Amino acid sequence: MPQYRNMTPAETAAVEALGSSAEAWLQVRVSDDFTPSQLVQSHLEGTVEIGSGARIVRSRIRNYRIGEGALVEGVTALECRRRSTFGNGVGVATMNECGGRTVKIFDGLTAQTAYLMAVYRHRPKTMAALEAMVDAYAEANASEMGSVGAKSRIVGAKFIREVRIGDNAVVDGASLLENGTVGDGAHIGVDVKAYDFIAAQGAHIDNGSIVERCFVGESCRLDKAFTAAESLFFANSHCENGEAASIFAGPYTVSHHKSSLLIAGMFSFFNAGSGSNQSNHLFKSGAVHQAVHLRGCKFASGAYIMSPALEGAFTMIMGHHSFHHDTSVFPYSYLIEKEGRTVLMPGANLTSYGAVRDIEKWPARDRRTHKRDVINFEEYNPYITEAMLKAVDTLHTLAGEDPDAPSYVYRKAVIRAAALKRGIGLYNKFIVAALGAMLDRGESTERYDGSGRWLDIAGQYITKRAVEAILDAVDCGELTTPGEVDNRFRVFFVHYDDYAHSWAEQIYASLLGRTPTVADIGDAIAAGRNAHAAMRRTTDADRDRDCSLDMAVSYGLDSDDEAEMRDDYYSVRGLK
Repeated sequence: MPQYRNMTPAETAAVEALGSSAEAWLQVRVSDDFTPSQLVQSHLEGTVEIGSGARIVRSRIRNYRIGEGALVEGVTALECRRRSTFGNGVGVATMNECGGRTVKIFDGLTAQTAYLMAVYRHRPKTMAALEAMVDAYAEANASEMGSVGAKSRIVGAKFIREVRIGDNAVVDGASLLENGTVGDGAHIGVDVKAYDFIAAQGAHIDNGSIVERCFVGESCRLDKAFTAAESLFFANSHCENGEAASIFAGPYTVSHHKSSLLIAGMFSFFNAGSGSNQSNHLFKSGAVHQAVHLRGCKFASGAYIMSPALEGAFTMIMGHHSFHHDTSVFPYSYLIEKEGRTVLMPGANLTSYGAVRDIEKWPARDRRTHKRDVINFEEYNPYITEAMLKAVDTLHTLAGEDPDAPSYVYRKAVIRAAALKRGIGLYNKFIVAALGAMLDRGESTERYDGSGRWLDIAGQYITKRAVEAILDAVDCGELTTPGEVDNRFRVFFVHYDDYAHSWAEQIYASLLGRTPTVADIGDAIAAGRNAHAAMRRTTDADRDRDCSLDMAVSYGLDSDDEAEMRDDYYSVRGLK
């Protein structure tokens, strides 16, 4: 801990000569190497501690510790007016505007723990225990003194009240920050207003954005006047211009358009097109409904969903949908509007290069250093493959009920016969590729049993059995802190390949009707590689169509030479 002392009379006289004043100089404590030039034209109230090399210039400070090498300049008021938990313990009404899924935030919150608190409301004992953990953490971190961490810069801000600021953070031109935490390396920019918030390590909130009762996770970015209320944003999410209300934004949730609204839903690895919208208020019982858009869903421009609704992972949604569909059993699909109806094309997104590009780009765009949220990026995994196995069974059942039907209806979505048949073929190809890939990784060991249902817990693939074991451990008091809960998720993550291998081996055995031999496993791996290559040929062809010269319209604008037009197109698109 740094050693502080009172200023000497000579130092007091010197800083007063530099235009500074204090409510009571005896309540101002400084580092041993303090020099008067560190305090210029400022007013100090209550208890103020000034670390080694810290500078306070033209600012009013009340009840704050200013860390080593920090700069506070041109701040109207940096003050802690009362005992505060600095945003820890604030309840955020995520997913449900009426508060039915309220998550208590704190500066170490992970996507996995937040998911438990939001989704497992049917376990009141577990919820009470998790909330008690957060309350205890908040109380342990409460103080009557605010703090600015080492080497942080607080410049040109107006009002900062009851905010704890970490090391190497920047607050530059913010309008009002109140009751919050700014994590290490975070950046809060011009005209930002934030209330009852946590900005985690490396978070970036800038350019007039407004945040109220939100958790902004590690390396997330809210920019260009984005407005968010009652929402959680996790790892690398990036939202600009638009609006979010009561959302659970899992890793890589992206919305860049002024006309886009995300409301009362769960998202992850998601992209919102221009003008995309949802509604959750049917006027009878209030804004109580929610929608869940599983990993990798995309909204096309103008897409609309009336909650409640649920789409399968990696579904592309186009058009308006008001019939409360549930297509969760059909990943990698297109969900389109046709003649006012919701039409599902199972597996159609497996032929799109866009889905492949997304899966490849996410790990490359991971800006985090701490990596608190556990994220699995694997394309071939038990969670998606399990859904596809169910999808194939469901499609066969539908077709068997009326083999000559031109279309079928599944949970408010219409599936045309041709799309059903094509979906079965696409899913089977993916299943072969996925089983081969998982059998090619990890090891067969009884210790890591991956059998049973798998879940996607806000970015982490994990068995339902393992999640229930964590919840039971919370109930019985075996896990008593959020860190201990997070560690259990991390332990599973470390051995993910072995669990996935176990699951794939058991599925392969059920398909064979016997325990697979070493040769069988080798055949499955080879078949998987062939299936993967065939799928990539399809998506590569889709990419080639997107990059073909048919798309060169409007390039080489002033040229009369086709070669120059082509060269301009290739140059701009980065093509050879």
